[in-house]
Amino acid sequence: MSLPTQRAKPFLTPFELVIFAVLGALMYCSKIIMEWAPNIHLLGMFTMTYTLVFRAKGLIPIYVYVFLNGLFSGFAVWWIPYLYLWAILWGVTMLLPKKMPDKIAAFVYPVVCGLHGIAFGTLYAPAQALLFGFSFKQTLAWIASGFPFDVIHGVSNVCAGLLILPLTKLIRKLDKGAYRGK
Repeated sequence: MSLPTQRAKPFLTPFELVIFAVLGALMYCSKIIMEWAPNIHLLGMFTMTYTLVFRAKGLIPIYVYVFLNGLFSGFAVWWIPYLYLWAILWGVTMLLPKKMPDKIAAFVYPVVCGLHGIAFGTLYAPAQALLFGFSFKQTLAWIASGFPFDVIHGVSNVCAGLLILPLTKLIRKLDKGAYRGK
């Protein structure tokens, strides 16, 4: 007599593999399209949107983007902080309440996105200090010299962040109607 075997459910369905690859590529393409405008992009908006829709699995398209960025622009020293910078925004987004009322979310999402943008240089600084042997004073000077660009980054992230709530709703609606291989 043999025992019935249960087939383990895969972590990702083939559908999710494709969707996450496309979403990560969309992040990368949006970055390339926006390169003409320094520190103005849609990456924070996409990071938060993917996290709100896919929760923990939202890291997959985010790291597809990070990998593509390194692949096409070079796995150089500048790329190393990308291994944690987007995970910080993902983590903060994961801590937000799941059932936040729309009126509050419409305010909170852009603010969180903007704060990540304004803090980007400060979050990037520890890697710079370790990789280039900066002293604490040099690290502070590096942060201060980049602060005007961080302000631009923060303001543009707030503007892009206005799209998070409607895009999250759209993706959830489309996801409900999609073939998920179930």
